[in-house]
Amino acid sequence: MTKEQRRRHDRLFKLLIVGRIEGGESVASLSSEYGIKAHQLYRWRNAVRAGGEVALRDPGRPRRGVAASIGQDGCGEIRDLGAAQRQIEALQRKIGEQQMALDFLGGALRRIEASRRPSDGPGATTSTPRSGR
Repeated sequence: MTKEQRRRHDRLFKLLIVGRIEGGESVASLSSEYGIKAHQLYRWRNAVRAGGEVALRDPGRPRRGVAASIGQDGCGEIRDLGAAQRQIEALQRKIGEQQMALDFLGGALRRIEASRRPSDGPGATTSTPRSGR
């Protein structure tokens, strides 16, 4: 199909198709009914499953840069504030978990270094004595 023949579908149409797929209609029958390849219908369905309705783009040139990846419109306003807040909370939890792991490992390293015997000079052993078993 050439660029002149390529059809563009708006988000509402895509959601209608995805709703019919989720409702149990066959992808093959919808594909033949609308003249859209089945793999494209599966892409739309998978996008909605993964990211909700906002994952489906309207026709036109895709946005570039950070604004597109975090869900901002051209004015710099966040479209899905709830999703952004959930992502921030998840990242803050991850940072807290990593800080706890660093604190634990730092304490363990200090205990290991404190338990090592100091070297008494050249040729002295730095290992602990053998057990008396």
